[in-house]
Order: sequence, then structure tokens, then C-alpha cells
Amino acid sequence: MTTGTAARLDRLGTDGRYVVVPMDHGITLGPVEGLVDIESTIDAVTRGGADAVLTQKGIAPRVHDSKNGAGYVVHLNGSTVIGPDANDKRSTGSVKAAIRAGADAVSFHINVGSTHEREQIEELAELTDEAAEYGLPVLAMTYARGPDVDGDDPEALAHAVRLGEELGADLIKTGYSGDSESFEPVCAATRLPVLIAGGSPDGDLESLRAVRGAMDAGAAGVSMGRTVFQHDDPETMARAVSLVVHEDADAEDALERSGLAVEA
Repeated sequence: MTTGTAARLDRLGTDGRYVVVPMDHGITLGPVEGLVDIESTIDAVTRGGADAVLTQKGIAPRVHDSKNGAGYVVHLNGSTVIGPDANDKRSTGSVKAAIRAGADAVSFHINVGSTHEREQIEELAELTDEAAEYGLPVLAMTYARGPDVDGDDPEALAHAVRLGEELGADLIKTGYSGDSESFEPVCAATRLPVLIAGGSPDGDLESLRAVRGAMDAGAAGVSMGRTVFQHDDPETMARAVSLVVHEDADAEDALERSGLAVEA
């Protein structure tokens, strides 16, 4: 890893732990709640403790004045839920475009086990080579997704995260297997920092328990989108997640200390 890559990677986390809030869902889902006034949402989650935010390149002008010094990741592929195949992620930018947008890193989504796996492997490998030339870290979002793939299967998830390291990424994001014990071999499959995705919100306490379980298994943090940015109080939810990731709080303690209402 070059000095520049390491320096930029430091902008995305704190002491090797990461709370990233991706907000690239406008391509996939459209202008959903939390993304219409994305400036206010970015301001809220970064005030709450998010280390970095992530968007597509076209949103960059709306990011920088709102992120309160947090890191910035530009995502470089996408698809829509109204298209023929949401797993068919296509390129939406380049390393140079991300640098022009003021990015500290780039990210790329790959569906391991999908019918588009071969093309996405090639594209991620090319991206990591290009990013390395500029000292730009790559967050590889390596999901286990496909017609014959169980996206919660620890073996499939371990394969997915290892693939990200093999292709030259610097950070890995993947799905959570559901409990700490089964997620341990996923984290052990790579020496890179592993971040868990949030997925569909499932209640504050359960979301925080998932974060706690992942951290106990050896994860380095989260890359949680809708769980945070679509919360009734994004700032407070970001603060609760940050307490688990950065202060080793348990889920119940983080819920109370952040000021979130305790769920029945």
C-alpha cells in the first residue's frame, strides 16, 4: 500500500474502524426518503459520527459542504430495480472522475455467483489497478448473490470477501450471516478490514445487535445505508452505530446512550 493510499484510507475511518453511510441508492431505488434533501441527511449522519459517506459522482457538489470533514467515497457502478436485472451492475464512472469529484476513495459492487460475475471480476480487477496508480483506496462491495447462492451462507460470504482481496481491494463490504459465530470465518477469510452491509431496516435494536455481532466476529465496522439515512433520526442512529463500532458499546447500551427510544 502506498503512502497516499494509506493516508486516504485514514480519512475513511478512525483507528482502523469504519462507519460508512452509503447513499448511492438514488440510481437503484430513485429519490427515496432520506435522499431528496441529501444535504441535510449527510449533515445529520456525519454530525452523528459517520466517518465517511458514499454517493455516485453526480451528487458530489451536494456532498462537500455538508459532510463536516468526513471522508468521501464515490461509487462506480450501478443498476435499477425497474430494469431487467438488478444484479447487472454497470460502470457509472472512473477513477479520474472520482478524483475530479473530490473522492478519498472509490467503491465497486460485485455479485459473486451471479450471471454477471465474470464481467464484474474483470472490471474490479481493472479498477484496483487504476486506483493504485493514483493512491486511491478501493472499497469492494462483494456480495454473495445469484440464482443458486444463499446470500447469508458463511461459506459463500467468505468466498466473496476473499475474492475482493485477491483482486486488490483495500476494504471489503459484504452481507452479514446473522450471528457472530457464523461470521467469524468470513472475517478470517481475508486480512482486509471487513464491513457489514445494513440491508433493509429491521428495528434499531436488531440493527445494533447485528453490528455488535459482526464486531465481535472480527469485523472492522459497517457500511450501512437505509438503516441510517432512512431512520426517523439519522443523526442519532449514526451516533448509536458509532458507539458500537468505535467505543465497543453493546447494542442496548448504544441505544440508551445515543438517546434512541428503547424498543418494547
